[in-house]
Amino acid sequence: MIETLQGSDRIRVVAATAGRPERHRDFAEAAGIDLAANFERLLADPRIEAVILATPNTQHESQVRLAAEAGKQVFCEKPLALTRGAAERMVADAARAGIVLGVGHERRFEPTMEEVARLVGSEAFGTAMHIEANWSHDILAALDADNWRGSVEEAPAGAMTGMGVHMTDLFGSLLGPIEAVAAQSAWRVLDFPTGDVIAVLFRFASGATGQFTAVTKTPYYCRMTVFGEAMWVEARDTKHPQHGGETHLITCVAGGEPETRVLAGANSVKANLHEWADAIEGRASYRFTDAQRVGNVAVLEAVARAANSGRWETV
Repeated sequence: MIETLQGSDRIRVVAATAGRPERHRDFAEAAGIDLAANFERLLADPRIEAVILATPNTQHESQVRLAAEAGKQVFCEKPLALTRGAAERMVADAARAGIVLGVGHERRFEPTMEEVARLVGSEAFGTAMHIEANWSHDILAALDADNWRGSVEEAPAGAMTGMGVHMTDLFGSLLGPIEAVAAQSAWRVLDFPTGDVIAVLFRFASGATGQFTAVTKTPYYCRMTVFGEAMWVEARDTKHPQHGGETHLITCVAGGEPETRVLAGANSVKANLHEWADAIEGRASYRFTDAQRVGNVAVLEAVARAANSGRWETV
């Protein structure tokens, strides 16, 4: 986050902290920012107008509440929370304080995904029938088995918490609310308690269907396809767009042949942070609604239940 915002004309990072701040002293000095002893010190700093939370998931709710009570704007990494109840309390705290609650779902800001949204929302697409995606990689495979990102408490349903929530955020923004899910996890080669494969089926309130799969020990792969009655559109990454990877956008209309366009990657993390900053200052609206903030957390919670129960679970 700090490196992403270097040179930003909207956000200037002045201080940071961590659970063990002494481990980050060299980085803070190199970045030219102060290192605070704890979160409370940051909130008491009159220079600071906003906080960006890149902390373990179970800490988000209390940290958002404290920041809101201190009158600070808040940007929170994904997942916003791990339960619907926690997410509802967080958006209520933000509303009460009159702040804009940013959320780290940067995939909506990728040029390819914005074009997918335009096409799916067009009259030419027709009724949305089905959406499916697979986002897999081995970026986290080298983590220790006891790392919080692979723990049952911090990352229920395995890759759903770190990767899948990005896709279900896209799913909800494209096809509307998800009302029920079924899921299964698998343990193949990694020692993460939550498994290294997750497969999920979705039923949307509109009647559309969906599916998502993630594997956390395989070379990078990402594909999302949306099927309409008159057209389908597919986005396929060669590597993460944030790291300069190209995206292939493939479309096909009824009676036609598939057509492919190649779109360059973009810094979608910065685009998200900048739109949040613009919304705070009244220059733009922020594209996430409270219903979407809460709804995506509710989907994650339902997927975790379904992976354990083996049954369809209501969101």
